[in-house]
Amino acid sequence: MDIMVTGGLGFIGSNFINQRLKAGDTIHNVDVVTYAADMSNITLPEHYNVYDGAPRTRYRHYHFDINDTDQLTRIYQSRNVQAIVHFAAESHVDRSIKDSNAFIQTNINGTHSVLEMFARSCKPGHKMIHVSTDEVYGDLTEEDPAFTEDSTIQPNSPYAASKAASDLLCRSYHKTHDLPISITRCSNNYGPNQHTEKLIPLMITKALAGEQLPVYGDGRNIRDWVHVSDHCDAISTILDNFTPGEVWNIGGEEEIRNIDIVKMILNELNLSTDLIKYVNDRKGHDWRYAMNISKIKAQLDWQPKIQFEDGLKMLINSYK
Repeated sequence: MDIMVTGGLGFIGSNFINQRLKAGDTIHNVDVVTYAADMSNITLPEHYNVYDGAPRTRYRHYHFDINDTDQLTRIYQSRNVQAIVHFAAESHVDRSIKDSNAFIQTNINGTHSVLEMFARSCKPGHKMIHVSTDEVYGDLTEEDPAFTEDSTIQPNSPYAASKAASDLLCRSYHKTHDLPISITRCSNNYGPNQHTEKLIPLMITKALAGEQLPVYGDGRNIRDWVHVSDHCDAISTILDNFTPGEVWNIGGEEEIRNIDIVKMILNELNLSTDLIKYVNDRKGHDWRYAMNISKIKAQLDWQPKIQFEDGLKMLINSYK
C-alpha cells in the first residue's frame, strides 16, 4: 500500500512508519519538522527500495506545512497514494495553556487542509484515519466508568479542544462528502522517540542526570498507558480492516497514578525518592483518563501486548 503519513517524524508517526516500512508499504511522509520532529526517528530497513522497471524508494519525506492544500493534493495524486494516516498535531498540553495559536493552526486548520485535499483526491478504495486522543472526552472521577466511543466530547484544555474540533471536522466531511474516514482515540502513549517534554522521558532523563523530578500537585492523577508499538499496531489493524465512519478507542488498560510511575522509574534506576519535587499543579489538570476498548477487541480482535512494567523497563534500558 502507498500511504501518506502526516507528522511522521514525531513520536507516534515515526513508530508507525517504521512498522509499515518493515511490512513492505511505501510511505510518503509530510512533516514540516517542528521542535518535536526528528529525522533520526525513521529507521529505514535494509531493503527499502523496490525495483519494478526502475529503482523507486519506499520512503520519502516532504518538508512542508500541511496547511498547503495544493502541495498535499499534488503529492497525493502524483504518487498513487491510497490511504492517509493523519498524525500531524501540536500535542503538549502545557504549551497549549501558554499559547494556543499553534494548536489552532495545526490541529484545526491543518486538519481542514488535509480533508480538503482528500475531498479532491479520494477514489474508490481509498481511506483515511485521523489519529486523535482520549483527552477530547474530558476527565473522569475514580468512580466513573471508562470512556466509550459514545462518551460525550467535552475537552478541558486548549489542546484537547483543538483535537475535538479536528474530530468533528472529520466527522462532518465523512457525513457531508461521504468520505471514507475513521477516527482513533488513544490513551497516553510511551516508548521510543518520545519528546522529553512528556512525563516518562522527562522523568527518565532527569533521573539519569541526578536532577530533581518535578511532579504536578500531589501526583495522584491517573492515566491509562499504552506502548506506542501497540498503538501503531492498532492503527494498522484498523487500516487493514477499514470501515468508514467508525470511531475506535485504543488503550493499554493500565491505569496508573503519575507519582507511581515516577517511583517506578526511580526504583528501576536504584535512586532515592528524595529526587521527587512537587510543584504547582497544571491549570485545569484532568484527574483521570480511562479507555473502554471492548469495541476494538470484539470487532477487530486487537488488544495490547506489552505490559506497562515490561515496556517501561525496556525504555529505561534504552535511555541508559
